[in-house]
Amino acid sequence: MTKFSRRSFGLYALAATTLAACGNGVESNGAATIDARVDSTLDYLFASYPGTQDLATRSSGMLVMPLVTEVGLGLGGSFGQGALRIGGVTVDFYSAAAASAGLQIGAQQYSHVLFFMTPDALAEFRQSDGWAAGAGIEYVANTQGETLIADTTTTLSPVIAVVFGQTGLRVGATIEGTKYTRIIP
Repeated sequence: MTKFSRRSFGLYALAATTLAACGNGVESNGAATIDARVDSTLDYLFASYPGTQDLATRSSGMLVMPLVTEVGLGLGGSFGQGALRIGGVTVDFYSAAAASAGLQIGAQQYSHVLFFMTPDALAEFRQSDGWAAGAGIEYVANTQGETLIADTTTTLSPVIAVVFGQTGLRVGATIEGTKYTRIIP
């Protein structure tokens, strides 16, 4: 049995309160709101990083998460909602959630898009009860200011993640360990 001191209990309570108070603004306003945010996110992505338009054209589907909020103070977590698009049409809505523990402090928000580059990768995602992003995901790198580069190795991967629009006081944004679950908004 683990004993908590008042101090550690206070830190955990502060972390939980901070995470609860740091809403990402998506809430449960329905499918139309999520779709509008997905449209806006894709417009920004394609305008800011033109190379991603080619990924979208070649992909079997895209999971677009317009806003993910991540908070950590010893314990941490993240949450966001988005939509799966196939052929430019929304077919399902998803939430993304993750938890973490360790040396961490801060909060940030970011957007990300998962490009499913093969029909098998898309089918596996859609058929799962809850799909967890793991080490098999390749990230497209932001190497020169506002230029995102997808090299030959990355473009042959079944799932490609683009993380962008980071704001906040936390270093790094990855989606490994994030669980995606189908929702009804």
